[in-house]
Order: sequence, then structure tokens, then C-alpha cells
Amino acid sequence: MLFSSIDIGSNAVRLMFANVFETKAGPVTEKASLIRIPLRLGFDVFNGGNISEQRADDLVKTMLAFKLLIDVYQPVGYRAAATSAMREAGNNQEILDRVKNETGLEIGMIDGIEEANIISSLSNIFVNKNFSKTLYIDVGGGSTELSVLEGDKFITSNSFKIGTIRLLADKVDDSEWEHMRRWLQQFRADFGKMNCIGSGGNINKITKLYGHPINNMITFDQLVFAYKQLNTMPLLHRIERMGLRPDRADVIVPAARIFVKILKWTGTGTVIAPRIGLADGLILLQYKDMKDKGLI
Repeated sequence: MLFSSIDIGSNAVRLMFANVFETKAGPVTEKASLIRIPLRLGFDVFNGGNISEQRADDLVKTMLAFKLLIDVYQPVGYRAAATSAMREAGNNQEILDRVKNETGLEIGMIDGIEEANIISSLSNIFVNKNFSKTLYIDVGGGSTELSVLEGDKFITSNSFKIGTIRLLADKVDDSEWEHMRRWLQQFRADFGKMNCIGSGGNINKITKLYGHPINNMITFDQLVFAYKQLNTMPLLHRIERMGLRPDRADVIVPAARIFVKILKWTGTGTVIAPRIGLADGLILLQYKDMKDKGLI
């Protein structure tokens, strides 16, 4: 059964089509197609407070293209969600109304906690856990969402205004780093004894380049090496020698920095990057909602 989702992030906008099918462990998604457009709404919002007219125009054009693809693919349903940059934009409602009027697509804004809950709910399907607790790290352009699970049971989550675009714009206060560190301290008895799952395009790419891509795993030492090498490498070299897209080559460094800090604070030795994210979660939510209503 085919579903679609739209993830409007601070760095990029993504349209995913995926089939959902049942397994013994529960429903899982199988990606059919993914389109990613690097609109970088966060650069406007974190620097000036609003989404500029040019980027708003680009978003509307992108959503028009997405609507045409949805009409062609004819999924059972779709859900569109906007995260950090749209949440903080002073003109967000104006832009959401414009998208609805010009494309017919409705976009819902989700807060950081809801975003964390949606993504962390996927982890028990994709990963075999070695320890009782699992720390889930989702690094985006505008924020980092942390969630902790005990077995398959959700414990708590929090959202921090620390993201790759926000760091590139030098808009992260030291107090926010300290806020994250202190929040993690509530689990200090489990430091060094937690599973760690990483989400986002950057950790996926870092794992592919420096870790063990066959099992989607990267160690702390490999992550530190990746950060040091990428951070000292000129941007052009990251593009030409590492084969990174220009819109990935800059944000990959602050993403590595975020992961290194969190792993160091928690004594975590390994991150698993199962290549899942908010778009997958939005699709599974639709499936579960339809199933609960007896529609499938």
C-alpha cells in the first residue's frame, strides 16, 4: 500500500513515496521514491526571523511540483509537516495559507517534541538493541531532537535549538549546549550502556564515508576522525574529493560536531544510522491511523 509524506525542514524539503507492509515486528516502510530540494529556509529564519519572498516563491513552486507527483503516483494518502524553520518564521501562517491556496496541499507544523516522538517510534522496528535503553539522536538544520526509550517503551524526549544551519549562521548560544548536556545528565547511570541511533542525511553520509556502511554503524573514534578531517578540509575539497553535494558539504561538519559532543557526554561508543527519518514516520502514522479506523 503506497503512502506519501512531505518533510519541510530547515535545510531541505523532501517528498517520499513508500509502501507499507506488515511483518511479525509490525508495519515497516519500503521506500519507493525520494525527492529532496535544498531550499534552506533556515538561513532566512535564523538570520532575519522571516522566510524571504524568494524562498517562499521557491517553496510554493516545490510544493506545486510535489502535488503533481502525488497526483501521478496516486498514494492512499499523504501528510506534510514543517519543522524548526517554519515554526520560528514570523510569517509562517501567511506562507502556509499561500501554499494551501496555490497548491491545495495542507502543511501542518509540528513542534520539536512531536518530531522526536514520531522519529523515535521507528527505532524498535529497524534496530536490534544490545542494551535496555536507547538514545535516539535526530540532527536537522534548525534543531536536534533527543529521545530515550526503555526497550520499546518511550520514556522522554526534548528538542534543542542546535542544528546544522543554525550553527553555520552562528545562532547557537552556549547556554543551549549546556541545556542539552544537563538534560542528558538524568541518564548518567546509563552512560556507556545505551544503544544510540542516529537520524538525518548527515550521519548517514558520515557513516557511509567513515564507518561501516554494510551494517550502518560508526564508532565514536571514527566519528571524531571524520569531524577533524572534514573540519580542516576546504569546502571545495569536500565537494571535489569527497563527492559531497554543495548543500551537504557545508552542513556535514556541524552535524559531526553535534554527534561528537553528545557521544562524548554520554560515553557512547557506537552509533547506528538506519537511514530513517521524519518522512518515514509520517508515512507509518498514516498507515496506523487508517488501520485503527478500520479503513485497511
